[in-house]
Amino acid sequence: MALSITELKKGTLFQLDGVPYRVVDYNQKVMGRGGSIVNVRIKSLLDGKVLEKTFKGNEQLGRADVSNQTVQYLYSDGSTFYFMNEDSFEQFEVAADLVGDGAGYLKEGDAVTLQFFDDQAINVELPKNVPLVVTYTEDAIKGDTSSSITKSATLETGITIRVPAFIKQGDLISVDTSNGAYRERVKA
Repeated sequence: MALSITELKKGTLFQLDGVPYRVVDYNQKVMGRGGSIVNVRIKSLLDGKVLEKTFKGNEQLGRADVSNQTVQYLYSDGSTFYFMNEDSFEQFEVAADLVGDGAGYLKEGDAVTLQFFDDQAINVELPKNVPLVVTYTEDAIKGDTSSSITKSATLETGITIRVPAFIKQGDLISVDTSNGAYRERVKA
């Protein structure tokens, strides 16, 4: 089933020259006599590159046959990450560069979504927020409890982020996986 260029709204998946893309930004200009031009920013689901594309008139695009599976993160040996489908017990190996910075938010046993294209894992989709334990941070200076003052904290996965001064070693905090920002302290 083909997609018309006016269906390329933000988040839409489609295929161009055998490569699956996700629409990041969409802008349509209607020309006189029924013509239409659509400018989109698209991100390759294979290598993450972002491109600007312009489509005109009644061009048709193919839908990307991308499927999702919820899997459990098992472990990493540095170059490869291992995941398992908890229903079928099928295991998947994913190259470390595909996981990228997301590795700092993964703990063994976490559930994530793997995206597949032509039976090949192409993307690891993390939850929006993850709970992580603070393994090291400096103690707050007495009387310095303002939430606008931040300090570095090392989390259980090894990443370091900025947290408010009142956060202590051993606290469970919620971290935004899209930008690595502290969100809130989580009640255990």
